[in-house]
Amino acid sequence: MLENLQKLVKSGEKIAMLTCYDATFAKLLELAGMDILLVGDSLGMVLQGAENTLNVSMHHMTYHTKMVKNGAPNTLIMADMPIGSYEQDNEAAYKNALWLIKSGAHIVKFEGGGKRVETARYLVERGIPVCAHLGFTPQSVNQLGGYKIQGKTEESAEQILKDASAMSEAGASFVLLEMVPASLAKKITASISAPTIGIGAGVDCSGQVLVLQDLLGIYTGAASKKVEDFKRPRFVRNFLQDSAADGKPSVQAAVKAYVKAVKDKAFPAPDHSY
Repeated sequence: MLENLQKLVKSGEKIAMLTCYDATFAKLLELAGMDILLVGDSLGMVLQGAENTLNVSMHHMTYHTKMVKNGAPNTLIMADMPIGSYEQDNEAAYKNALWLIKSGAHIVKFEGGGKRVETARYLVERGIPVCAHLGFTPQSVNQLGGYKIQGKTEESAEQILKDASAMSEAGASFVLLEMVPASLAKKITASISAPTIGIGAGVDCSGQVLVLQDLLGIYTGAASKKVEDFKRPRFVRNFLQDSAADGKPSVQAAVKAYVKAVKDKAFPAPDHSY
């Protein structure tokens, strides 16, 4: 499956990717032609109602990975490695990554550059495909001081570019760029061999990803917060609402519209980027 996606990128076609956490949606997304399903640790927020991803465990991730695999047996599945599952040492990272692979994932994703480059290399050398997550990294939300754009200064942009290049050279199959300036994402995409997946990183990435519940316009923040206090991120587009313009809105129509918009390079538009 990875080889087919790499051929797709080389042909100039964009990769369409959404988060998914259960078999019902997995089946629907597979039928809609989604290229990659991401079992994200974002489940801590959209399913568990937490304010961040920090309480998500390996047990949560393996459970939901199995469910997604059941619903979408023919689609590439990427699974997040939750906080605490890969930072201690490379052997622990390998054991946890293997657990996700045995649960149905085809590739694992973890956050950060720097020391994590060697973690990526260690996993790749042992046959586990890796996606590197750079830019805004949700598991470091407290260190970063909240949900803020990364790579705005020359120094931080250079570090993200350096990490992306190192991850690509270490054998990462993809580099996910979250909440970085579109100009930086374009530069990274042009300079590394690994395809890039953007979320709030402009249209020039090799592909795009959104949280499914954001795409449907049904996520309104942590369970403990008032709905009226929720502010939708700039990079989110409500495809369910948009589908109403073509008749009766439906989840299927919204997902298909997202795939088409990504493939046609109509999403993200400039107002969804930084």
